[in-house]
Amino acid sequence: MSTPASQQPSPQLFFQTMNAHHRTEALKAGIELEVFTAIGEGNTTAAEIAKRCQASEKGIRVLCDFLTIMEMLTKQNDRYGLTLDSSVFLDKRSPAYIGGATEFLCSPKLTGGAKFMADTVRKGGTVMEDDGTVAPDNPVWVTFARAMAPLMALPSQLIPKLVDPQADRKLKVLDIAAGHGLFGIGFAQNNPQVEITALDWKAVLEVAKENAEKAGVGDRYSTIEGSAFDVEFGTGYDLVLLTNFLHHFDIPTCETLLRKVHAALADGGRAVTLEFVPNEDRVSPPDAAGFSMVMLTSTPAGDAYTFSELERMFKNAGFSRSTLHPLPPTIEQVVISEK
Repeated sequence: MSTPASQQPSPQLFFQTMNAHHRTEALKAGIELEVFTAIGEGNTTAAEIAKRCQASEKGIRVLCDFLTIMEMLTKQNDRYGLTLDSSVFLDKRSPAYIGGATEFLCSPKLTGGAKFMADTVRKGGTVMEDDGTVAPDNPVWVTFARAMAPLMALPSQLIPKLVDPQADRKLKVLDIAAGHGLFGIGFAQNNPQVEITALDWKAVLEVAKENAEKAGVGDRYSTIEGSAFDVEFGTGYDLVLLTNFLHHFDIPTCETLLRKVHAALADGGRAVTLEFVPNEDRVSPPDAAGFSMVMLTSTPAGDAYTFSELERMFKNAGFSRSTLHPLPPTIEQVVISEK
């Protein structure tokens, strides 16, 4: 009996994967050359786009065809168009533009470990010097704070609506590893009775304070400089925010931090954690589950933790109950843990 054509072995996936770096570089080139903005302005032929982007017509034609194959552009006859996603996120005229995030997402500190994947797998953590992205006072986090803020704008507005929907009482909030500060700022914008204390490295906090001033909440925004594992938090917080932080560390290290968080909370206080949370099979959903590879290559011991793992960490740190909350349309989820 012959094997159906659909079940014949094929090297197609092998070649697609081995050449996948072209997808990253093509998107970076499209952003750098402002191809998406040019098309949004009405330049739709290769010649028009090339003139606007000061590039060769052949180069633009090949790039735009490839971006069309990637489903980041459309093409009808010889005219290119933006998809809904590219018009919202990659046209520089859009308020939701996130093209600047490539400065962090493609930085050597984040991608360098992937070039030595076999060594990383043998070791079980990054082989980059200085512990990769978790090195003390790493300047990459200043890049993160400036480049990634637009990408976090939506979740930073959604989480306060989930956690403080009534916005009718005074809240003392600690924002750990605040970065750009948007998550704490979101709570302050949602509720005029919120007071924020942001914790991060000194240089990173300068970015957060700038953003707090721009958002009009600078008078309710204070800071603590240093490492979350070393500095004193203070006490009496109603909320402690742990946004995209726990995945950088192993479980014992997370539990050590969470015990500090538990002690800093007032009675009835809550920890609010934003994370990439894979299902228990650890291969779905693909974006959240795949984040574990980012942590393997860029940190000594980080991981993408399932909800059961996160729930156990918080329980071991003294928390009474944790609940999981999807945050559509983002690919992350929120864990709310009660003292």
